[in-house]
Amino acid sequence: MAFSNNHTLISRATRVIGDLYFSGELQLEGKVTGNIVAEDEKDAKLVIADTGLVEGEIRAPVVIVNGKVVGNIYSSKHLELAAKGNVTGTVHYHSIEMVKGAQLNGSMVNNQQEPSGVLDILAKAQ
Repeated sequence: MAFSNNHTLISRATRVIGDLYFSGELQLEGKVTGNIVAEDEKDAKLVIADTGLVEGEIRAPVVIVNGKVVGNIYSSKHLELAAKGNVTGTVHYHSIEMVKGAQLNGSMVNNQQEPSGVLDILAKAQ
């Protein structure tokens, strides 16, 4: 991931009600009641600290959860559920990392697509 000066911090004393759109990196230590959406789809990163809470949907390429999420997560690149991470909802991911202690109450959906060449070979074999 390229270095970005676009860094936003929502401190633990802050509460946001409504949808939040960001680019670059968003560090969440407070509470968001609403959806969090990365507008810069290629290298945006959301980090939810152990004090962070999201009640809503998350859409970002890279998501690291060490706090609590109540809602679905759509990660187009990498999803990490850290030791104190707690997710209630469906997680959609390309690659996932779960650390011992992480909790997921819901479904996991892998969005990784087969390369078209493999599908073509399988179709010709039948």
